[in-house]
Amino acid sequence: MSTGAMGWQVLLFFSLLSLSVVHGQVSYSIPEEMAKGALIGNIAQDLGLGVERLKSGKARIYTGNTEEYIELKRDRGVLLIKDRIDRESLCGQTMPCALHFQMILENPMEFYTVTVEITDINDNPPTFERGQMKFEISESALTGARFVLEKAVDNDVGINGLSSYSLKPSDNFVLKTVSRGDGTKHVEMVLQKPLDREKDEHMLLILTALDGGEPQLSGTMQIIITVLDVNDNAPVCSKQEYKASVTEDAPIGTLITTVKATDIDQGNNGIVTYMISKSGAAGLFKIDSNTGVLTLTGNVDYEKRKLYELDVQVSDQGGLSDACKVIVDVTDTNDNPPSINIMSKSNTVSENMKPGTVVTILNIQDPDSNENGKVMCVLNENIPFAIKSTTNNFFTVVTDSVLDREASPQYNITVTCSDEGVPSLSSSVTLTLQISDVNDNAPVFEKSSYEAYIVENNTPGLSIFTVKARDADWNQNARVSYILEDSSVNGVPVSSYV
Repeated sequence: MSTGAMGWQVLLFFSLLSLSVVHGQVSYSIPEEMAKGALIGNIAQDLGLGVERLKSGKARIYTGNTEEYIELKRDRGVLLIKDRIDRESLCGQTMPCALHFQMILENPMEFYTVTVEITDINDNPPTFERGQMKFEISESALTGARFVLEKAVDNDVGINGLSSYSLKPSDNFVLKTVSRGDGTKHVEMVLQKPLDREKDEHMLLILTALDGGEPQLSGTMQIIITVLDVNDNAPVCSKQEYKASVTEDAPIGTLITTVKATDIDQGNNGIVTYMISKSGAAGLFKIDSNTGVLTLTGNVDYEKRKLYELDVQVSDQGGLSDACKVIVDVTDTNDNPPSINIMSKSNTVSENMKPGTVVTILNIQDPDSNENGKVMCVLNENIPFAIKSTTNNFFTVVTDSVLDREASPQYNITVTCSDEGVPSLSSSVTLTLQISDVNDNAPVFEKSSYEAYIVENNTPGLSIFTVKARDADWNQNARVSYILEDSSVNGVPVSSYV
């Protein structure tokens, strides 16, 4: 296991009072199949954060819609394996393979992007879908006649992936690996010595596929050959590669393409049949064995898989064969509205907060592609707030102007996120924010001056008149007291406090 940080690039977006957003990035590299509870790395140390900061900030990790393989131990500041990670299940043949998630803290608000690269180990041997292949080959077959064999599949990648083939015994046949224009390879069995049905009517060969890992793993398939008297021409595909596309909402029965092959032999030896020799899409496609028409037999989902590669084998009645590939692209339709996730929010904010103060962090996800997955977010009108895009599908709601509790003590902030598909799909969420008071209003008298007349020899404590002042603030800030000063009676100063 290796751990490490690939450097820090920390960007301070906001720093107003106790509210801020920090974005940084840290990367680790680990092998697949690590045991549960295994240490990935000390994220607190790599981020320059103390464990107490992780605790006080209620640090947590957010993985979006993916399965949670990683867990954060706040009290230790480390990342651990939560569930076994199988690189092949997670990424298939995609390289590099990585988990991306965010770590979020509060008080002040911070979030960091974390990438964990999953490296491959040699835990999958090459395998053949079928345990055996059967060929009926004429004894008149010419030297150089080729027979396409099923490819082995190795779910590992890189040096651990499929490396080579061997064929035994090799008296009559040799193996040849053929490269296609798209960079893929298929293996052929080539006749190097004429067959003699009278001498050997049945032959059993073993095809072995080997990977390049350490230790080296392998898989085998039997090749059973029956030697016939006739048929000296193999069928030939009109194209080595067919390309087609289908929308993810296409109904069952949709025509994908038609594979064509010809055989110049006559009679039964010239009749060609078609079959999908290897399929990673069982139940989704079907080819008519007589016409080569490829149709859709299941439901495809662009968000789950964007491309299918089908190997089609064409054979004549004498057992000679050719092969071609059909590449089917799945095109996206706008079938997913944006998903709004509230990562952190403030319930109350003081009215003296400056413009730009962060009150909410949102994460918006739309699994569709291109314009269907581009999301814009807006707020309801006539409120002193704005929404801003940050990075990695994160948005922040910030104060956009000076707040005044006396004008509006509460706001209902509606966030609406829409994609750019046609028709556009959208989602909304409403946030309630209370505005707390500060003592920013002085008391105001109802009148600017008061006049009253009293008679001499009046009774002490007699009410002369009433003054009244109001304060627009709230609670303690709105309580008004009165002081009478700088007055005199018969030259004697008089003051009072009420």
